[in-house]
Amino acid sequence: MSDHEFDVLDELYFVLSFEQLREACLLDLQELVPTLLALYEKGWIRVLEGVDEDAAAPVNLGDRYHEYFYLASKNGLLAHNGNE
Repeated sequence: MSDHEFDVLDELYFVLSFEQLREACLLDLQELVPTLLALYEKGWIRVLEGVDEDAAAPVNLGDRYHEYFYLASKNGLLAHNGNE
């Protein structure tokens, strides 16, 4: 797990909008968007349409990353805590 992946997962114990996540992680777009994509591909985050909504389908992080909300998945939490 990269440092950026760890930092992002550290913030995603609760649902956050893209802007909230960006502010909390202090990463720029060129760092955060690829990190989100990597975490999503590993199954370590859930990508949501809204705070109280189900997972987005289909997910388009390339164009719509700023419209989604994010939450660590169970596997992401396990990886973040060193159990994977």
